[in-house]
Amino acid sequence: MSAFDTFEKKKDFIVCIDSDGCAMDTMNIKHIRCFGPCMIAEWDLQQWQDEILDSWNKVNLYTMTRGINRFKGLATALAEVNEKYKRIDGVEALVEWVKDAPELSNNAVEKMISVNTIFEKALNWSKAVNESIEKLPQEEIKPFLGVEDAMKRIHEQCDIAVVSSANPEAVKAEWERFHLMEHVDLVCAQDMGTKAFCLGEILKKGYELSHVLMCGDAVGDMQAAASNGVLYYPICVNHENESWANITKEPFEKFIAGSYAGEFQDGVIKEFLDNLK
Repeated sequence: MSAFDTFEKKKDFIVCIDSDGCAMDTMNIKHIRCFGPCMIAEWDLQQWQDEILDSWNKVNLYTMTRGINRFKGLATALAEVNEKYKRIDGVEALVEWVKDAPELSNNAVEKMISVNTIFEKALNWSKAVNESIEKLPQEEIKPFLGVEDAMKRIHEQCDIAVVSSANPEAVKAEWERFHLMEHVDLVCAQDMGTKAFCLGEILKKGYELSHVLMCGDAVGDMQAAASNGVLYYPICVNHENESWANITKEPFEKFIAGSYAGEFQDGVIKEFLDNLK
């Protein structure tokens, strides 16, 4: 039984919030200290690590692909490594798999090990990333300023769901540590499926399209919302505190009033995309 089976709609509106880089100030530290270095170690890429890590961070943090699933990021990085630096056995299989796989998680990767040995290395890398994240200093993992206050305000009128592609154990531990789970009705993490899939499952609970707002920091979050016909509010990179301070003002008022879609949403999305270019 999944969390979707036990989740019940309590209010007419729901706000779905991404975790890493959106609610939690964790994107930079996790990618710079964990994701990239663990890839270097798993594939013995130390000879070219500066160039490879720089490319990893651009893809995962500072461009339009910010926030992509870890295995898509891995496939992109290894394809580049294979082209520029060193032959990566099985990279083609990984690249093809991430294009259409309905679930991109450790469990899904484990099921592919018999197909190609690269999936065993991908799983080893992903587990090493999780272990490395767990060892990060807790004082360096915290929400952006204003997240809790915004969630309290939103929760008065809306259900709240976490919709994240991050490791579920890490998401729950981090949100519980800062008492954010007190304002959450549903957690959808990496093990539940893609963000687009999770939003689709949430819609099955009976929410109107205009009553669902996805809050995220990456183009993938925006695309997941658009693919389901729901609304999107961006948390802009390097302006996160400002985005959270603003959400409960005009954006939330328009969301509840039914006037968020159209010109207003187009405006905030343009600001979001311009900020990533």
